[in-house]
Amino acid sequence: MARDARGARSAGSRPRVQSAALAVAGVFLLVGILGYIPGITTDYGELRFAGHHSDAKLLGLFQVSILHNAVHLLYGLAGLVLARSVAGSRLFLAVGGASYLALWLYGLAIEGIDPESGANILPINDADNWLHLALGFGMLALGLLLSNRAGTGGRLDTPLDRP
Repeated sequence: MARDARGARSAGSRPRVQSAALAVAGVFLLVGILGYIPGITTDYGELRFAGHHSDAKLLGLFQVSILHNAVHLLYGLAGLVLARSVAGSRLFLAVGGASYLALWLYGLAIEGIDPESGANILPINDADNWLHLALGFGMLALGLLLSNRAGTGGRLDTPLDRP
């Protein structure tokens, strides 16, 4: 992170964890939008509001619903808001990663129990499960391992250090 002679952050300089959070939030926004576009989402006529009976698939792979797409959009917006600070970026990435690992476990459990049961409230298939596993570990790694001086416990920061 670039600093001037006084130790203040230079304009245009952003900690890596914030850049990562912005990138991840942007991807969630993009995925949320693409989920509503026929052609990019195959079997668009089978898109349902919620539940596992929605047969629409983003990129022909990932099962989606209207609610699923809306959650991606809200998640992306939350990421944009939280990425305004180092702590918020870490929170977005770490909690989001843990959430996606929990969603992966949920998907495995539903497949093992009964995919048609009432407990299956989300459109999740094998491709979604593998994506959730990768997202979970990837977001956790970004949130916990990207190191910048501010916010890592190396020294106390001052109000000038905070965006």
